[in-house]
Amino acid sequence: MRNTEKGFTYPLTLCVLILFLLFFSFHVEQLLTERKMAHETATILLEDYYFLSTVKKIEKMYQSTGIQTKGTFKYSNGIMDYQAETLIGTSQKVNFTLRLNTGETIIGSGYFDTKLKRMIKWVEMG
Repeated sequence: MRNTEKGFTYPLTLCVLILFLLFFSFHVEQLLTERKMAHETATILLEDYYFLSTVKKIEKMYQSTGIQTKGTFKYSNGIMDYQAETLIGTSQKVNFTLRLNTGETIIGSGYFDTKLKRMIKWVEMG
């Protein structure tokens, strides 16, 4: 029997190996991207939860005794500081600073109506 293949197996194996590595690298990249997005989404939801619970606590303070000029709320994954500015008419601005244990700092401002004793406007600065 004559050998007419002349190296057919090696290029075929090499092409199959390259295709396998190409698809494998695509799937690894997709997995890493999804993990990163899941982590960022969890962080954003945590920030929103901390801001919402702090605003609700501040509203309860307005309704019961009035707000202190400065204060801090401690959470399991961060610290929320707030500082109330001077009263302007019937609204008061309160600045919020969230410092997460991961090192991220987010700043936001809330405008509270003293007659309604509720927040009327929210601005998140980043």
